[in-house]
Amino acid sequence: MIRPGDTVALATPAGPVAPERLDAAAAELESWGLTVKAFTGGAHPRLGYLAGTDEARAADFQAAWVDPAVRAVIAARGGYGTQRMLDLLDWDELRAAGPKVFAGSSDVTALHQALAAELGVVTLFSGMPAGTYWDAEAADRLRSVLFGQSTVELAAEEALVPGDASGVLTGGNLSLLASGVGAPEQRSADGAIVLLEDVSEAVYRIDRMLTQLLRSGWFAGVRGIALGSWTGCGAPESVRGLVLDRLGPLGVPMLWGLPFGHRPGAATIPLGVTGTISAGRLRCG
Repeated sequence: MIRPGDTVALATPAGPVAPERLDAAAAELESWGLTVKAFTGGAHPRLGYLAGTDEARAADFQAAWVDPAVRAVIAARGGYGTQRMLDLLDWDELRAAGPKVFAGSSDVTALHQALAAELGVVTLFSGMPAGTYWDAEAADRLRSVLFGQSTVELAAEEALVPGDASGVLTGGNLSLLASGVGAPEQRSADGAIVLLEDVSEAVYRIDRMLTQLLRSGWFAGVRGIALGSWTGCGAPESVRGLVLDRLGPLGVPMLWGLPFGHRPGAATIPLGVTGTISAGRLRCG
C-alpha cells in the first residue's frame, strides 16, 4: 500500500491528543521510514473533548487527504466527535484527490463508513499510534498491512455459531454503528461480514445498541459476524451470552474473541474487501 519514504498524515478527527503523545506517535511512524505531517485541529474553545472545532477538524482532514504528497491518513486516536464533522467535508474534492489509505478505529468508525459510501475505498480498522491501547504488537500489525501484507488471518476463541461464510468486511465500533443508524453514510450489513467491538459499555447498553440495529433492519442480509474485544464491558461471559441471545437467531456464522478493537496488540483488518469465516478463523486477502 505504501513504501518507506512516503508521506503520511496524522489526523485528529475526534478527541484531542496531548502534544507529547502526538510527538511520540509521529516519531514512531518516522522510525518506519515515513515522513509525517501532523494535522491536529487545535483546541475547541468550549468543548474540551474535541480536538478543535468541527470546522477545524474537517478542514484538517480535508487538507490531509487532498495533499498530493500524502499517501495515507492515520487517525492519531479516537475519543468522540468524528460524526460531527462529516457533513462539513467536501466529498467531491476528496474524490478528485484519488484513493488514499485511511487507518483508525473506535470513534472513527464513522469515517470508515463515510469513506466507503462516498469514495468506495478500502480502509483499515486498526490500532492508533496515540491511542490508549497502542503497543508494539499493534504497531507491527498496522505497519505490516500498510507496507503491503496481503493476507490477514485471525483465530477466534470460539465459534459461537459454527459455519462458513463469505462477504465484504464492514462494521467496527458498535456504539458508532448504532448511533449512525439513519445517517447517509451508514452502510448496512447486507451481504457483509460485520466486525463488532466496544469498550466500557454496560451489558444492557450493548443490548440496547444491538436491539436498535436489529429493529432498524440494519442486519438484514448479513452473512457472518466477527466479534472483537469488549474491554471494560463487564464479565466476558455476560457479553458472550448477550450477543448469542441477540445475534444468534440471525443464524449466520459468528466468531467470538477475535483480537481487534480496544485491546493491546490490536489486529489491523481491511474493510471493504471480501473476508471469509471458516474453521473458527476470519481471513481476508
